[in-house]
Amino acid sequence: MYDGEDFLFQEEGSGDCHDMKERSKATGAGGEGSSTASSANDQPPGTDTAAATLGKNCQEFPNQLSIPFSKLTFPMTKASTPIIDFYKGRSVFITGATGFVGKATVEKILRTCPDVGNVFILVRPKAGCSVAERMEDLLNNSLYDFLRAENPDVLKKIVPIAGDITLPELGISEDDQRKLIQNVSVVFHSAATVKFDEKLKLSINVNVQGTKRMVDLCKKMQHLVALVHVSTAYANCEREEIEEAIYPPPCDPYKLMQSVEWMDDDIVETITPQLIGNKPNTYTYTKALAEHVLTLEASELPLCIVRPSIVTATWKEPVSGWVDNINGPTGLIAACGKGVLRTLLCHRNKVADLIPLDYPVNLIISAAWYLATKKSRTIKVYNCCTGTQNPLKWGQLENWGFKHLTVNPLNDVMWYPGAYFRSNAVMNNINDFLIHYVPAYLMDICARLSGKKPIMLKIYGKLTKALNSLRFFTTHEWRFATQNMLTLYDIMNPEDQKIFNFNVKEINWPSYIGKYCLGIRKYVMKDDLSSLPAARKHVRKLYWVHKFTQFFLILIFWRAIMFRSDTARQLWSFMFGMVLRMARMLPCGEGI
Repeated sequence: MYDGEDFLFQEEGSGDCHDMKERSKATGAGGEGSSTASSANDQPPGTDTAAATLGKNCQEFPNQLSIPFSKLTFPMTKASTPIIDFYKGRSVFITGATGFVGKATVEKILRTCPDVGNVFILVRPKAGCSVAERMEDLLNNSLYDFLRAENPDVLKKIVPIAGDITLPELGISEDDQRKLIQNVSVVFHSAATVKFDEKLKLSINVNVQGTKRMVDLCKKMQHLVALVHVSTAYANCEREEIEEAIYPPPCDPYKLMQSVEWMDDDIVETITPQLIGNKPNTYTYTKALAEHVLTLEASELPLCIVRPSIVTATWKEPVSGWVDNINGPTGLIAACGKGVLRTLLCHRNKVADLIPLDYPVNLIISAAWYLATKKSRTIKVYNCCTGTQNPLKWGQLENWGFKHLTVNPLNDVMWYPGAYFRSNAVMNNINDFLIHYVPAYLMDICARLSGKKPIMLKIYGKLTKALNSLRFFTTHEWRFATQNMLTLYDIMNPEDQKIFNFNVKEINWPSYIGKYCLGIRKYVMKDDLSSLPAARKHVRKLYWVHKFTQFFLILIFWRAIMFRSDTARQLWSFMFGMVLRMARMLPCGEGI
């Protein structure tokens, strides 16, 4: 639940001992296609010239995902650069290391800075899953395939520290605290609960009080030179323009922490809407409070804040398209690819500020180096975003995503992929009922009659809940200042710029969306790349089923109107007769 700064859009916490394939099955349901789908969604895969050209390009991506590790673009780094030299012999402490960003940070440090000291990671024991089991699960993740193959010994530098960010002193034993205090010089704090509908009381405990506990530990560290706090670019999302600065808090965090300690959970839940005010959820609310706590508690520490926007699959490192959860845009793409999601309230012309995972990871590592070597008395904030430098709009994500999902489809697709992004809430609600819930009711009725367990209404209930949590972000856009990020990149050594690249201008969005879709297929849905030919054949069949269904529904609708309305019948007769008369006027129509 609070193991790391995962995707901004997370509906449910995910356990590391939980099989990702089991979670991905939740998206494996179907719904009937909409006759109002966009023109981009009305083309059979591989039939038109544009799709065929794209298909040829798309089919190169599976081969790229299966390149042997020895031929990867980013091998173990043996160079000597200012950033790599900085981490030599230094021990690092990372919270949230079992989360999305945390996993990638650990991997990047070990791969590019193999001479780093120990990498201490905070690991919370879970019910039925010990620290040792969670460590084994972490190291068996596909993200670490390269390290296991090329330099397995470097993984021995990872030292698990049993603890819990919700407990006093982070739940760390005295012996482990002593290790950290005496050895650690760089801290990456990315642990957080990113569940949007999280109870305010728990969200405060993890995101606000947890940050304060982390600072208290850092104050004891004898060799600390850098503390990097991972926040979110949406901590101040009630503003349209967001600078790289810490804004005044929505309330006094200390009074709030004191108040919720003695309040019953029901009381806190009742007053939550009034407390968060114009914030969309408890996540952004508590992250804003945490930043203010840092200004008061950590003013004497070497501190900087990194604010990623919507973190998505990797662009290049260590492999293209790696992602291990179904949160946010990943869940949307997976649901669209399965044919489950057909309509979504989303403004196509607004910027979707996605940031590939390797960019915030590289920025976090580079920011720590700069903070330690340049020593600043102010807290520097880095907005890690793409919208101002290399914008991607939701409509582009819709169009490119659809094409890739039909050229390289998922396995076991239930209906032809294609969701329409609508800006009109009323039309979206009507389509949601007609093409989501009506088929779901019918399928559940059929399931009951056949003695099977009805699941479709439950699936669409969860999907609706997830979409509602995203609505604020798919219907608004922001202008994020990124000058600090740009300045840091310009300061870096050219070799460091290559190794720790966070120049967002280099992202090729059409290519990235293709790798993202394939990454979802491979790493989230666990679909083997060898199954692509069969999946493509299946989707081609579904296209014609989809078209026939649309034609059949239109025919039924028209016949119903004709049956009930004399005016409609007269109009039909008039139009049909007019077409016949025009046909007879043509040279080839004399015999009609």
